[in-house]
Amino acid sequence: MWGRATRSSVLARKPNIFPVQPSLRRRPCPCQSFIMLRKVSLILAILCLASMECAAAPKPHVIAFGKWISAKWPNATGQKLLDLKVRPLFVDTRLKEYTTGTPHELTDRLFVVRRAFRVNDALPTENAGTTAVRWQWQRGGWLLVDRLTGRVSQLNLPEFDSFYSTASWYRDYIAYCGVSEDGKKLYAVVAQVGRRKPILKKEAGEPAGTDDPDSECPPPVWERTPMRVTFQHGSDPKLVFNIRNRVVDVVNDAEEPEE
Repeated sequence: MWGRATRSSVLARKPNIFPVQPSLRRRPCPCQSFIMLRKVSLILAILCLASMECAAAPKPHVIAFGKWISAKWPNATGQKLLDLKVRPLFVDTRLKEYTTGTPHELTDRLFVVRRAFRVNDALPTENAGTTAVRWQWQRGGWLLVDRLTGRVSQLNLPEFDSFYSTASWYRDYIAYCGVSEDGKKLYAVVAQVGRRKPILKKEAGEPAGTDDPDSECPPPVWERTPMRVTFQHGSDPKLVFNIRNRVVDVVNDAEEPEE
């Protein structure tokens, strides 16, 4: 009797153990999965934005000039060779253009410089049956260089003569004596970078047409306050113009400063 009671009490205290089916195992809460998915999506979005900003950031360009080169270029008749100093312009170590003279800084991003180039001066009879070339240096117009984009473009300067015109820069304004296409008229010209038409184009007499470069008139003279520019062609009276917000006023003789 004592043995039966002891056995029954032991069986009563023994826990019931049943095998757990795989389908009844604990699964993650749906809200936790959603939170994890949102975190992963947020991380991916941040990485995408960072990569887009890196791709959109402008690539820095290296603008540099090479060493000066001594060259020769012909006068108006081609019978006399003149001295010319040229140097290459590189963008990211690639040759873009040849230049001459001193650059002029427009802004901390833009500058202008005079272009120089070579043309093949060989006659057809000299090239017959051969591939020989006869390079000859020439002066060109002005180049606009953008340090941010690395772009080099030519400025459109009305009536600018690459042989006779002498440019004078102030800010983003350029003043020079231009020559008409037929060579019969001389103009006082003031142009501004970014504008298609000049802000000033006034007849200034007849060109002399000498054989020397830069001989039509000396570089125009700029003044800061008030902003004005003075042209002098030979012994002709001076031409003085005030520049006011892209508007040009002719200065009377009485207003000209005394020498």
